[in-house]
Amino acid sequence: MTDPTPSQRQDVRHRITAISRRARDLLASRRPLRRRIRVALAASQPSWRRAQAAVVEAAKTLLIAFLLAQLIMVSVAQAFQVEQYSMEPTLLPHDRVLVSKFIYRLREPARGDVIVLRYPRNPERNYIKRVIGLPGETIAIKRGTLYVNGQPIREDYLNGKTVGDFGPVTVPLDSVFVMGDNRNNSEDSRAFGPLKRTLIVGQAVLIYWPPQRMRLIAGR
Repeated sequence: MTDPTPSQRQDVRHRITAISRRARDLLASRRPLRRRIRVALAASQPSWRRAQAAVVEAAKTLLIAFLLAQLIMVSVAQAFQVEQYSMEPTLLPHDRVLVSKFIYRLREPARGDVIVLRYPRNPERNYIKRVIGLPGETIAIKRGTLYVNGQPIREDYLNGKTVGDFGPVTVPLDSVFVMGDNRNNSEDSRAFGPLKRTLIVGQAVLIYWPPQRMRLIAGR
């Protein structure tokens, strides 16, 4: 067997170089194909997985909204449904009102405020009444007229003239005196005494339901 001639060696090198170039070109041409395959595989992800991801995101949003709502209810405001007749005509049964729970952290209760309170004889129940007397004041009712510290008080919000006399009673410094606007059909401070400040839930500020009765709740 004879050794290849120089021309034969050069020809072999040319062939090897050509084969290598062809192989590189082939590999290069396949890279975009692999990329397209990966994109196609990603796009063909099962629809139920995409739906599952959407459900998870929606659940997170609802959870955050729920926690914020609970925070608002605990510290800022709360909805309350009127169940009694004692505040007619200002509030009617089944009216829904918004109660500000933080307002009395900024100021003291004022005469005329409509408040939600925990019933002193059963604090698990809520009542809604109007603040009539403030700490240290003397309250009395004579011939249907309210007197505070001996001075008659005009009450345009009443549902008729009050029947019977009451008092006088002096309100303790840690309490307020509350009565219903439907004075003749109301269990209030005339029955359970002055209301301790700690039993006040908040001030009723807005009737929001039913829509035809939507309005702010005025004080005096």
